[in-house]
Amino acid sequence: MVVTLPPSVLDRYRRFSRFNSPYPAHDDGCAIDLYPGDGTGTSPVAGVVRETRTVGCPDRSYAADEDHLIVVELDDDWCRRAGAAPGTLARILHVVPAVSPGDRIAVGDALGPLTRSGFFGRWVDDHVHLGFRPPGANALRASGSLPVDVDVPVEAVRWDGTGTVVERGPTHVVLDAPVHPAPDRRFAALASDGGVPVDGGLAHYAGGGAFDALADGTAVSLWGTRVGVASGRGLSWDPVDLLANGDRVVGLSLFAARGDGLGAKVVCPDSQFELGEAVSLALSPSDDPIRLGVG
Repeated sequence: MVVTLPPSVLDRYRRFSRFNSPYPAHDDGCAIDLYPGDGTGTSPVAGVVRETRTVGCPDRSYAADEDHLIVVELDDDWCRRAGAAPGTLARILHVVPAVSPGDRIAVGDALGPLTRSGFFGRWVDDHVHLGFRPPGANALRASGSLPVDVDVPVEAVRWDGTGTVVERGPTHVVLDAPVHPAPDRRFAALASDGGVPVDGGLAHYAGGGAFDALADGTAVSLWGTRVGVASGRGLSWDPVDLLANGDRVVGLSLFAARGDGLGAKVVCPDSQFELGEAVSLALSPSDDPIRLGVG
């Protein structure tokens, strides 16, 4: 069974990603990260809250030392729209619960404020993590989660890898390119050389994905360099290095966006690119690729 999020859910978020994470549920395409953009954990589901739980997370100076899980038993109507079986459970993470067991929630309700989890890499924006478990399953476990799909087209945007720094963070910069073709009207993502919109952490996580279905074994390239091959629901990245102005950096965050924020996010903790600086990205096969273990 695949749970497919409809446009009425996805259009409430400025961007989303299924594969931009090192954690197993994302590697298998069995979770999705939804970015509201306003600090509020907007509910993507409708149903009854069955449980909330606080859990410890890695100790990081930039993040909270605890995270939170909200378990929702989904309404039959929501399940029908998403192709899920009645009684399917939703697992929502990275939201400080302002709801309690027994509360009924609707799509778009505020579940509570987003939290900056220690499970995140420093360059990761606050978001709602959503996964699903079959009826009767232990919702406290992530393993065995159901595959997640999206029922919205994602336009593939070709880009030559050049842009100007418009935002700086402690471990990343954002460029003014690629440019979104239709801000706030539809979702778009960076295109591979073959015109496939791609998703994930290239290549600082082990794998990524595509917003179009690909047959197993299909090779994917970007800027003339093969970057991975389709495997199951995702892409297994080849060992490649990302170069920014000729210097090796950590990686490139890929996602689908519907606002004007399609600009590339370059993960570069050890590099100091200035606002207004021109940056040219390239890829090269690597004998020792960078792999990270935080989201």
